[in-house]
Amino acid sequence: MEADYPAFENPLCGELKHIYQRIKETYKEIKEDLTPYKDDRYYRLAPMRLYTLSKRHFVLVFVVFFICFGLTVLIGIAGKILTFSSNFLKLTKSFPLSSPPVSTYNQQLWLTCTDCDEIIVVHLGYLNFTRYNVVVTFDKFPEIYHLKSYNFTWKMYKPAFSQVEIWFRFVFVVFTFIVTCLFAHSLRKFSMRDWGIEQKWMSILLPLLLLYNDPFFPLSFLINSWFPGMLDDLFQSLFLCALLLFWLCVYHGIRVQGERKCMTFYFPKFLIVGLLWLASVTLGIWQTVNELHDPTYQYEIDTNNFQVC
Repeated sequence: MEADYPAFENPLCGELKHIYQRIKETYKEIKEDLTPYKDDRYYRLAPMRLYTLSKRHFVLVFVVFFICFGLTVLIGIAGKILTFSSNFLKLTKSFPLSSPPVSTYNQQLWLTCTDCDEIIVVHLGYLNFTRYNVVVTFDKFPEIYHLKSYNFTWKMYKPAFSQVEIWFRFVFVVFTFIVTCLFAHSLRKFSMRDWGIEQKWMSILLPLLLLYNDPFFPLSFLINSWFPGMLDDLFQSLFLCALLLFWLCVYHGIRVQGERKCMTFYFPKFLIVGLLWLASVTLGIWQTVNELHDPTYQYEIDTNNFQVC
């Protein structure tokens, strides 16, 4: 007759079993963290605030956007251009004209002439002097049109509009800088490979938006040079082309699931948008250089230089 003994487990074995289980779980976690991003383990992406917004916050975002957009429209409407007209009833071949007093806050100066349609006679992109004297001469005087008078008009921006524009841009530069810092602070805990495609692009677009608002804009009123205006055009074209590239990548990324290779996914988009950016910058530089050498230059009649057979 055999006696039944109670089951007995060595405490050391239980402890070793527990340690082994902990090591196994730790190894699993480390292996998961070291898994390459190309496995599309989307669940480990950095969280996006957009996906957790409530309806109230979502409506608030759109309300703030339309308020800012409305402010830009109102400021544009309020910034009407000052006009000073000069009428000549006596038809002569030469018309001496003197501009009203101007300053850098007038930004630009136009001289237009109306016969039947308004034409731009002179355009100055930046102002070096406080007054300009112009003599308009017609090589071929159009007596056959039976014109009775000429109407010349000086046009320029209001100084008050320029001051409002300076403060408006400054406020947007400050807001953009704050948002950029908050965005970078919110992602500091996550590795860059764990960022979503939207977050990666936002890290590029926000600094470009800061340049788009042009923190160097006040320099155009402090120095008499075309360079600040050229910087403004360059920053605007750079941001708009980057925004176009972002939307192309996002919408194409919806269709392409998996690894997005550089040569097949990004390179064609960079090539197309890069050509658009290069064309816009080239045309802007071409127009600025020609206006500096010839204030009567008009890009509308310079189409021969932009036609390719």
